[in-house]
Formats: sequence, C-alpha cells, structure tokens
Amino acid sequence: MADTCVQVLLGSGLTVLSHPLMYIKVLIQVGHEPLPPTLGRNLFGRQVYQLPGLFAYAQHIIRIDGKVGLFKGLGPRLCAGTIGTLVHGRVVQVSCARRCGTPEELLHQETGQARVLTTREMLARSCATIVTHPFHVITLRCMIQFIGRETKYSGVLDSIVTVYREEGVLGFFAGLIPRLLGDVFSLWICNLLAHFLNTYAIDESMSHTGEIRNCSQAVTGFFASMLTYPFVLVSNLMAVNNCGLAGGLPPYASVYPTWVDCWRHLSREGNMSRGNSLFFRKLPAGKLYAVEQKRFF
Repeated sequence: MADTCVQVLLGSGLTVLSHPLMYIKVLIQVGHEPLPPTLGRNLFGRQVYQLPGLFAYAQHIIRIDGKVGLFKGLGPRLCAGTIGTLVHGRVVQVSCARRCGTPEELLHQETGQARVLTTREMLARSCATIVTHPFHVITLRCMIQFIGRETKYSGVLDSIVTVYREEGVLGFFAGLIPRLLGDVFSLWICNLLAHFLNTYAIDESMSHTGEIRNCSQAVTGFFASMLTYPFVLVSNLMAVNNCGLAGGLPPYASVYPTWVDCWRHLSREGNMSRGNSLFFRKLPAGKLYAVEQKRFF
C-alpha cells in the first residue's frame, strides 16, 4: 500500500511538471500553428525557415492565458494517472498471486518467463488504459479549447456529463483502439529489443553490467515510442474529432468515420509525425501558411 502511495505521488508530480509539454504537443498534433514560420538555423547551422518550438509556443500561451493557461486539462489528467496507477498495481498483484515468483524474480529467468512477464505487463497496462481513457478524452478536449476559446469542458464532472449527453458511453472511448494498439506494440518492441541486447550484446563479465542494461532499456523504450508514435497521434485526433470544438472540426480536422480513415488521411498528407518534435520544427512540404486560420494548407 505504501509503495502504491509513493508511486501515485511521484506520478502526480511528474504529471504536473510535464503537463505544459503535453499541452503544446497536443495543440501541434491537431494542426494549430498560431505563430508564423521564422528564419532560424537547423542542427547543421544552415539558415532555414522553421516553425516556433516549445518555448516560443509556451510564451504565446502565457501571453493569452497567463502561466496558469499552461495547465489546462491537468485535473482530469491527474485523475487518470492516479486511477491508472491503482488499476495497474492491482492487476499485477492479482496475476502474480496466480503464479509463483515475483516480477523481479521472473526477470532473471528464461525467455519463456520473460514472455509471461511481458504479457502480464501488457494486461495491466491495457486494463489501466481502458479504465482511464474517459479522463484522457476529457483532458485532450480541455486542451484544444484554446484554439476556439471555448469553455465547453470546464471541470471533470461537468465534462463527464457533457460527453455522455452529446455522445453517450461510446464518446468516452473515442480513440481507444489505436491507443491500445500503440501501447501493446510499444511494450513488445521495447521488451524484445531489450531482451536480445541483454542476451546477445551484453556480456555478464563486463563491468557496470547493471547500468548498461538500464541504458539499453531506456534506448529501446525511446526507439519503440518513435515507431509507435503514429498510433498516439491518431488516437489523440480521434478523441477530439467531431466533438463540437473548433480543434476537432474543419478546417483543423476532417471528420473521420473511423480511426483507419484518420490514419490513411494523415499518411497521404505526410503528417504521421506531426507533433513528434518540439524543437527544430521544419515546414511541411508543399503547404502554405494561412495567417487568419493559423494552420497550414
């Protein structure tokens, strides 16, 4: 119980610190570009036109809504983080009770046991994602209200009532399928790559083996998140699509019948990585910037 409380408190603290970054990333994902391109330098020192990065975007939000404006949607996101931690821990605890050994012990056993551990983690994450997805949807919709200056989603309880009244139960799970797929693929890619690296590339006789293993886990996690980013993008867009807010309607977004249609449209437009980078953001190829609508066409 004490460990769970520590995890909740630590997770809540990290959520608060990282919230402005997620807020800006979501606005970029839906295509909102309030600042025109500026002349800057890329990583190689060449002068190129770039889109405003994280800090310029944050300053723009502060000028309009103040520093508090960087934390829109924080309430439902904290709810999602707390509930997700509790559900994840409970599922892991129940699954461990049905099999001998703790998760730490299984890590040092053969490949078959590693697969069992990965499957267990996949089940725990999936359960936590499903339970907390309604709060994730509300978080995203609170964020994109910045685009149209709406106040439709103002609090957790009021937002729950609004979603249920307008879209029913299914509205709480908009974008769930691509999010689940992304989580599952990311977990398996990360763990499989880490397993092969730890088994075939890292020798037990090497010094600082533990640090090397931790580093390999971090690298594979970063690589897996890059590969599965399109699922995150599509999930977030579907969560706000056609929800009555300016950021989820044309011209910022087409109305997609399914998440597959959203994926195909983004792929055709070359926007599968939109919002993936918050620094050194290059201009979209073949697109023109519309000053009044604050987006590219």
